[in-house]
Amino acid sequence: MKEKINITDYANQITKALPKGILLNTNGDKFNSMVIGWGHIGTLWSRPTFHVYVRQGRYTKAQLDKTGEFSISVPLDRIDANINRVCGSQSGFHIDKVKEAGLALEAPQVIRTPGIRQYPLTIECKILYAQDQDLSKIPQDICERMYPRDVPGTHPMANQDFHTMYVGEIVAAYIIQSD
Repeated sequence: MKEKINITDYANQITKALPKGILLNTNGDKFNSMVIGWGHIGTLWSRPTFHVYVRQGRYTKAQLDKTGEFSISVPLDRIDANINRVCGSQSGFHIDKVKEAGLALEAPQVIRTPGIRQYPLTIECKILYAQDQDLSKIPQDICERMYPRDVPGTHPMANQDFHTMYVGEIVAAYIIQSD
């Protein structure tokens, strides 16, 4: 069961959870979930939106480009250390994150990408716009800190790759209720 919510009522809670890690979910070739610590919720073109940033070499990027949608899963109380470890350090290209992290998937309402019962605040999004970063427009101190040249893009903890920003229109928002 899902309790429909007004997403703006939860904006502060989502913003506080982001730096600790929330989940960006995709469902292209298979379901995949990735921990993100960057993003924002707001309004663009008079539509409610959630923006996510994904590095070029990530399996998640290929999934987003293929499907044009994503879901976001936010914990309401505590972060599950095992879920964040698996989804934050392993590539979905190589493993089944549902199995490895013990994810309980919840059927979506509007899109094809499920949410995750353990992180019940769920946002379903359809991608409106995507834009690659232009590193020449980012302040040098941020580039040096966030995009150093020492870890290649093929490594799971890569830092060389720049990001693509995806603007997702929020098409559904709800809290998954426990049975």
